[in-house]
Amino acid sequence: MNIPNLLTVLRVLLIPVFVLLFYLPFSWSPLAVSAVFAFAAATDWLDGYLARVLQQSTPFGAFLDPVADKLIVAVALVLLVEAHHNLWLTLPAIIIISREIVVSALREWMAEIGARAQVAVSDLGKWKTAAQMLALVILLAIPPQFSVWVGIGYGLLYISAALTLLSMAQYLRAAWPHLSITPEKK
Repeated sequence: MNIPNLLTVLRVLLIPVFVLLFYLPFSWSPLAVSAVFAFAAATDWLDGYLARVLQQSTPFGAFLDPVADKLIVAVALVLLVEAHHNLWLTLPAIIIISREIVVSALREWMAEIGARAQVAVSDLGKWKTAAQMLALVILLAIPPQFSVWVGIGYGLLYISAALTLLSMAQYLRAAWPHLSITPEKK
């Protein structure tokens, strides 16, 4: 176990803390939830940076890092959908979660056929993640009643959803030659 892997495990362990804080009936709970989420988002960047700089990349980290990211984002989106209970937040949440499932399955399948590098994380995916994390930090920090900040959070979430669809199309385009191969007849 090294520092990058410990940070990734910490991100997973923060999920129940994050959920518990979300349901606490205190005025400071939204800010605490947002702070925990922001800390988890920062550890996502930090563990990758440390793994590269310290040359401590491991198969365990390569497996768990994207899982931890997807788990905490999916949990945050589900909690926000419950709190806001409207179509305007539910729609981008469905798009983002669905994309994560499709791209994860695609990457797993591409790895099985030895073509994983063709669906590696792109710059578009990094911009999507940045918009998504900022949107979630904002939306988790404030009550679900409409305000300028909720509008900014929704706007960033829609930008993230649009980038999500674009990056998914990019990954599917890269994988299409492998997906469209017809099986040999016997």
